Amino acid sequence: MKVVALDYGSARTGVAVCDPSGSLARPLETIDRIGAKEGTARLLELLAEHEAELLLVGLPLHADGTVGEQANATMAFVGRLKPQTDVPIEFEDERFTSAVAATKGGQAGLDARAAAELLQGWLDRQAAS
Repeated sequence: MKVVALDYGSARTGVAVCDPSGSLARPLETIDRIGAKEGTARLLELLAEHEAELLLVGLPLHADGTVGEQANATMAFVGRLKPQTDVPIEFEDERFTSAVAATKGGQAGLDARAAAELLQGWLDRQAAS
């Protein structure tokens, strides 16, 4: 399954994609101001370019699992995005993905690496089930 993942932020959103086999995630890019017309257009281009079958969006829950301001902002963004794409959208708990991505380094930006961490965890769970 071709999956694109987002680590949403109103200023910067990390984007990752999986390989054709659906087993390995890689950071793709960071989109500035994804909620703006140009940012959303870029995301829609990436979904088409990578023939996404699923958009996985990180949901930034609090450490105790409760929904806060950032999670509400993420859900609001997805609500505005849904009418613009036919790609199914799922949420995935993204707690600690940025912290893990920060320890791994790499040439891609932190937000894109965090999206890759989110996606890789999801892919690993799919393969195990």
